Amino acid sequence: MEYSLKNTNNTLLQFNQLPEGLLDISVENLHQLIPEPTLFHLSGRREKPLFISVLLHGNEPTGFLALQRLLQKYHQQTLPRSLSLFFGNTQAARLNLRRLDGQPDFNRVWPGTTADDCSERQWATEIVNVMCERGVFASVDVHNNTGLNPHYACLTKLDNDFLQLGALFGRLLVYFTHPKGTQSAAFAEFCPAVTLECGRPGQQHGTEHAFEFLDSCLHLVELPTHAIAKHDVDIYHTVAQVKVVDEISFSFSDERADLHLDNDLERMNFTEIAAGTSFGKINSPSIPVIARNNRGDDVTENFFKNDEQQLLITRATMPSMLTLDERVIRQDCLCYLMERIQL
Repeated sequence: MEYSLKNTNNTLLQFNQLPEGLLDISVENLHQLIPEPTLFHLSGRREKPLFISVLLHGNEPTGFLALQRLLQKYHQQTLPRSLSLFFGNTQAARLNLRRLDGQPDFNRVWPGTTADDCSERQWATEIVNVMCERGVFASVDVHNNTGLNPHYACLTKLDNDFLQLGALFGRLLVYFTHPKGTQSAAFAEFCPAVTLECGRPGQQHGTEHAFEFLDSCLHLVELPTHAIAKHDVDIYHTVAQVKVVDEISFSFSDERADLHLDNDLERMNFTEIAAGTSFGKINSPSIPVIARNNRGDDVTENFFKNDEQQLLITRATMPSMLTLDERVIRQDCLCYLMERIQL
């Protein structure tokens, strides 16, 4: 199929070959080759494809860099397994932003979403339909964290094949059912699916880790069928997503903001914190954050209180995804709260 840069009929762009120059282009210039969400299908020795999604968030380039290295490795040889590659928000990547103003979050528009109807929901649904018909072997969506976090894999199901796929990345696994509309949750309905969180952007070991995982997946004949040993993994379940209330001002530097957040906040990621731990100073009469459980219920009072103008956690928990990036906090959330679960 001949490669074209323009979509003239508002349908999902799909090609059977990669654009020339992809193997050495920078992520900032990728939009010149792939200006909009595009799906590529490459043939390999094993027919069922490995699906790889990168750049659903434009400021998370590790997935693209790892995929680029994978494609460089097999440039002159047959792939061990067919690949289907999805490149997401290349326009936001051009500016190193999670998403552009006016865009939805590209990892909240997949089937199962509660987001408003939009063109992004249409291509996400089309990708799911196309890949379901192709009989996907496994799905991998690669992300970065903006905060200080270890590498971990996220799952939306605790079936053994999902656990085995996640454990191939590392022993730290996070089981989540919220937010809705994620790529991995949509693909989990018909194949093992995992989201990789590869630490901060720009870290070479993150790219190496993702590349090694993808290369290992390419060589798998099948996922192990034996039950995973409980001592081989640490599994946490997200029990709440915490957002700053829209009408509330917040800052890490301005002490006059409604919520003056602690500058060391991200050091609490993946750390068991005790009841009474402070997230920052409150300069407003109400609690400035809202916590919602996996059903979307407001559970703020179960986790937070205003105690002498301090935003205090009220129960032992483990936060993740805390970041000092104020734009990301506003576009996504302040953090997730997790609890350990046993197999």
